[in-house]
Amino acid sequence: MHLIKAYMDHAIFGILGFMSLLALAYAIERFLYYKNIKVDRYKDVNQLENDLTQNLTILSIIGSNAPYIGLLGTVIGIMVTFYDMGSGAGIDTNAVLIGLSLALKATALGLLVAIPTLIVYTACLRKVDVHIAAWKSLDHAA
Repeated sequence: MHLIKAYMDHAIFGILGFMSLLALAYAIERFLYYKNIKVDRYKDVNQLENDLTQNLTILSIIGSNAPYIGLLGTVIGIMVTFYDMGSGAGIDTNAVLIGLSLALKATALGLLVAIPTLIVYTACLRKVDVHIAAWKSLDHAA
């Protein structure tokens, strides 16, 4: 249990940090792509949609799973706190409250990663709809 206590925060925060960097990189890549795309160069709407939705799956995966990674960190933190309570001779209320509050920081970080990622994902889906509508309004879309 001491090994889990020593490395739990680093592992959970490392995973969430990596997820946030991936989300940021893909968000930047998508918005630059949407800014520079020329829909009139496409002959087929399916190919356009494939190109527009590329890399959106990773944003969806990160946005939907980051809270669970944070929750896992919180559950492990609570388990460690209960283990420390059980292995000690007395129950120190301050130590318990500090342990529980530190455990909750993992959930907060998970939400901090998920919420902006889902906002970006939704904005990207809107851009996809706008570009497809622009393609359909061209002459060859009939």
